[in-house]
Amino acid sequence: MKIVRFLRRPRVLDVTLVAVISVPAVIGLISMIGQGETRTALGAAHYLVGALLLLMRRRRPVLTAVLITTLDVVGFATHLVRVNNLPSVIAYYGVGRHTSGRMTVAGALVGYAVYAVALEYFWPGRGNWLGALLFVVAAVGVGVIVRLRAELAARTRQEVTDAAVRAERRRIARELHDVVAHHITVINALVGGARATLPPGQQVTRNALESAEQTARQAMTEMRRLLDVLRADGNEGPDAATGVGADRLPELVKEARSAGLPTGLTVTGEPVELPAAVDHAVYRIVQEALTNTRKHAEGARASVRLAYEPGAVEVEVVDDGRPKSGGTPGFGLGGMAERVALCGGRLSTGPRPEGGFRVHARIPLETT
Repeated sequence: MKIVRFLRRPRVLDVTLVAVISVPAVIGLISMIGQGETRTALGAAHYLVGALLLLMRRRRPVLTAVLITTLDVVGFATHLVRVNNLPSVIAYYGVGRHTSGRMTVAGALVGYAVYAVALEYFWPGRGNWLGALLFVVAAVGVGVIVRLRAELAARTRQEVTDAAVRAERRRIARELHDVVAHHITVINALVGGARATLPPGQQVTRNALESAEQTARQAMTEMRRLLDVLRADGNEGPDAATGVGADRLPELVKEARSAGLPTGLTVTGEPVELPAAVDHAVYRIVQEALTNTRKHAEGARASVRLAYEPGAVEVEVVDDGRPKSGGTPGFGLGGMAERVALCGGRLSTGPRPEGGFRVHARIPLETT
C-alpha cells in the first residue's frame, strides 16, 4: 500500500511518465549517433527535449504548452518533424486538465491557430488545419473531461463528509438534550418544591432557592441555544442569522399563496416576544408543513393558526388535500419533532378524520 501511495504522488507520476516515453528517444538517439545518422538523431533529440519539458506540466501547464509548441514549430521549419508528437499531445492534455475557464479556451484556440498556420506554411498540403484541429480539441477535451470528473468526485466526497458532520452534530444535540435537560429539569423541580414547602420566616433560604431556580432556567436556555447551533444545517446556517420568526409568518403565507396553495393565517391571543429558539421553531414548523402540503397533497387548501397562551404558544397547520400517489417521504416531520423537543414542547402530526393532514405543536414559554 505504501508503494501504491508513493507511485500515485503527482511528482512521481510525472517523472515516471517522462522516463517511460523518453526511453525510445534515448535508444534511438544513441543508435543514430553511432550510425552517423545526424538528422535522425536530431529528430530524436527534438522529441527528448519535448518529453523533458513535461516535468513542469502540472505547475506551469500553459508555459509547458507554449515551449513545446515553439519546439514543434522549429521542428516543422527545419523539417525535422512533420506531425505532432506524443509530448505535444500530453502538453495540451495538461492545459485542459490543469487550467479552467477562459485560460483553457484561450490555450486551445491559440495552440490550434499556431499549429494550423505552421503546418500549412512549412508542410503545404490538404487537411493540415483539420489535423491540427482534431489534435488540439481531442487533447484539451480529454483533459477537461478528466478535470471535471475529478472536481465532481472531490465535491461528492466533500458533500458526504459535510452530511456526516451534520448528522453527528444532530446526534450530539439529541444526546445533550436527553441527558442534560432531564437532569436540569429535575433539579429545577426539586428546588421549586423545596422552596414551596419552606415555613414562613426563612427568607434567606427562600432567596437562595429562588436564585438556584433562576440559574437552572438560565442554564436550560443557554443549553438550548447551544443545541440550536449544533443542529444548524451547513447550507441553511444558524437560524439566528436568518432573522426568521413568528413575525414573518404573514410573508410565508403570502409566498405559499403565490406558489398556488390557498392559505389562511389566524393569530389569537396577545402576541409576546418569544425566545429565539421558540420563535425560529414556530416559523420552521409552518414553513415545513406548508412545503409538505404543496409536495404531497392534491387540491389542497391550508390554514395556519398561531395562538399565544399564558405560558405557551401553539401553532397548527391543517390542510384538506388528498395524498398524492407515489410520493417519497422526507425528513421534514423528523426535523419538526427535533425542533419542538429541543424547546421542551410536544408535536403531533397525522391525517385528519375528515381528510387532509394536521400538524400541531405546543411549546411552553419559560417565565422568570
